[in-house]
Amino acid sequence: MRKQSNFLAYIFLLLTVTFWAGNFIVGKFASIYNVPPFTLNFYRWFFAWLILAPFTLPEIIRKKDYVFKNYKLFIILGVTSITIFNSIVYYSLNFTQVISGVLMISTIPVMIMFFSSILKIEKTNIFQIIGVILSFTGVIIIITKANLESLKNLDFNRGDITMVIAMFSWALYSSLLKKQKYEISQISLLQVLITFGLIFLIPIYFIEYQVGFRVSIDKPFILILSYVVLLPGLASFILWIKGISLIGANRSGVFLHLMPILSAIMAMIFFSEKFMFYHILGACFIVSGILLSNQKVKNA
Repeated sequence: MRKQSNFLAYIFLLLTVTFWAGNFIVGKFASIYNVPPFTLNFYRWFFAWLILAPFTLPEIIRKKDYVFKNYKLFIILGVTSITIFNSIVYYSLNFTQVISGVLMISTIPVMIMFFSSILKIEKTNIFQIIGVILSFTGVIIIITKANLESLKNLDFNRGDITMVIAMFSWALYSSLLKKQKYEISQISLLQVLITFGLIFLIPIYFIEYQVGFRVSIDKPFILILSYVVLLPGLASFILWIKGISLIGANRSGVFLHLMPILSAIMAMIFFSEKFMFYHILGACFIVSGILLSNQKVKNA
C-alpha cells in the first residue's frame, strides 16, 4: 500500500514540475506570438479566480473577519506572487533565453533562506550564508555571460535583470508565506491571494492596453491561455498538495530541482536553445550553493 502511495505521489509531483517547467516554454511562445505579458497574466488569474470561486467563496465569506484582519499580509503575498512574479517572468522571456531564466529561478530556495534570515523568520547558519553567495554569484555569471566588461559597464540583458526581480519577488513571497499558520484552507488562501493580486494587476493591464499592447483572440492565444490557467495554475496546485500529503514536504521539495532541467530540455527541443559556457559555469555555482545551503552545522 505504501509503495502504491509513493508511486502515486511521484507521478503527481513529476506532473507538477513538468507543468511548471512548461510555463516558461509557453511564456516564450507568448512572446513569439506577441501576447502582452501583463495581459496574459491578468487573464490567467482572472479565469483561475472564476474557476475557483464556487469552491472557495463560501469559506472566504464565513471567514471574512479573519481575511480583513490580515489584509495587509494578504496584499503583500498577492502582489509578490500573483501581480509581480508571473508578469515579470512572461515579460523577461521577451528578451532572454528560457535556459538563462530557469537557471536564475532555480536559486529561489536559497534566496528564501536569505529573506527568512533578514526578516528573522528563521535562523541562518554559515553554510546557508555561503550558499546564498555562491548561488547569487552563479546568477551574476549568467547575467554577465561570464564577461567582466559587462559587469564593469553594467551592460546587461533587460530580460535577465527583470528575471532577477521575479526571483526576489517569489523568494520574498515564500518567506512571508511560512511566517504564520493560516485559519483558512490552502485553496481558499490561494483565492484570497489571487483576489488581491488581481486588484493591483487590473490597472497595469489597462495601461498595457492603452499604450497599444493588445491581444488577438486567436488559436495561439487560446491555447497559451488554456495551458497557463489549467496546468501550471490550477492542476499543479492540486497535484502538489496531493503529493505532499502522501510523502511529506521535504521529499516533495526534491522534485523542484527537476524544473530547470525539464525547462532547459524543452527549450532545446522547441527553440533550439543551447547550453553556453556561462550557463554551465553559472549552474555549477548555483548547484553548489543549493547543496551547501542544505547542510546542517554539527554540534560540537
